[in-house]
Amino acid sequence: MAVSPLAPERFPELPEIAGVTFASAAAGVRYAGRTDVMLACLTPGTAIAGVFTRSATRSANVLDCQAKLGSKPDGAAAIIVNSGNSNAFTGSHGDNSVSAICTAVAKAMNIDANRVFTSSTGVIGERLPHDRIVAKINDLIANQSPGEIEEAAKAIMTTDTFPKGCSATVTIDGKPVKIAGIAKGSGMIAPDMATMLVYIFTDAQISQADLQAIISKQNDKTFNCITVDSDTSTSDSLIAAATGASGVDVTNNAEFADAMHDLMLDLAHQVVRDGEGATKFVTVDVTGAADAVDARKVAMAIANSPLVKTAVAGEDANWGRVVMAVGKSGAKADRDRLTIKFGDITVAENGWVSPDYTEEAGSTYMKNQELTIAVDLGLGDGQSTVWTCDLTHGYIDINADYRS
Repeated sequence: MAVSPLAPERFPELPEIAGVTFASAAAGVRYAGRTDVMLACLTPGTAIAGVFTRSATRSANVLDCQAKLGSKPDGAAAIIVNSGNSNAFTGSHGDNSVSAICTAVAKAMNIDANRVFTSSTGVIGERLPHDRIVAKINDLIANQSPGEIEEAAKAIMTTDTFPKGCSATVTIDGKPVKIAGIAKGSGMIAPDMATMLVYIFTDAQISQADLQAIISKQNDKTFNCITVDSDTSTSDSLIAAATGASGVDVTNNAEFADAMHDLMLDLAHQVVRDGEGATKFVTVDVTGAADAVDARKVAMAIANSPLVKTAVAGEDANWGRVVMAVGKSGAKADRDRLTIKFGDITVAENGWVSPDYTEEAGSTYMKNQELTIAVDLGLGDGQSTVWTCDLTHGYIDINADYRS
């Protein structure tokens, strides 16, 4: 599979996070000849927080992780992830698979099974061959290394065309606090987490409750503001782990929270840039709505519209499709107050096409790889920004053959 044209030049150099080690292996869950399982081992006392999909058909892994959040961070912990099979919609078999993997990891590491967090991503409705994963656990533990996070990022990919990573370092009271994160996601991406797996590691010292508050807040501004195809997965998970190894308390520290936001937003953007078949990265900015709720309705209506997204793919400056999306959103709108811009180009205003707009200018702008569609409703102070990509035939090709 060709790498997305929107991909970064390379995987970034991520700092080693004290208290975390990684290993990956080829278990043959679904793919042949590639790694498909990763294990992260976490030092005793690590605080673990998470946010997950609210899908009514969420996977056994998600349900298990949700039940374990808030467990006492006294002992060591582990995160084990497989790709190729989502372990979703498999009834009691899914629960049994989670139990078998957690029990095996806990026994091999001599830790509490409640401190083992699992994720699975891939095909829905097929039993997870968990015995293949269990068979690799001893090797995964033996091969642990603090510098193997890039290989871990590769192991969790499905239709992704590149591994995704980001890092940040914050200096607090003269001491560095490090954060590193990896993610996977390409299709079935929509707010309410999207079909993503995200793992964030930091050496910051912070309680589970305070870490949970930070990622829950920042998630609403980052991963819940992206969409590729309006579909929400059964397996969406974001797990954050704070080892405390730096000895720096970041409780109520705004700089740390901002760094976490920036890292999460970077990873969220990488997911959109790897949208299945994507050739354009699109920012949708909505201002002037009656309130923030209406602004989000309009932004998502534009970002999820197949007609808008195919026009973007075809480099067609069809602003009428934006008008359509605003009108169907359910938000308050007034035709004569509406302003639409493509980048810095005013396309429509005062209820009609702008007198200064030319099709040539619009068409030229649409040839860019990165685009901004801005809408001002002229009604109030509500605003919202979301990110999406275009919809090309590549998306059909990938998803029509996904199980073949």
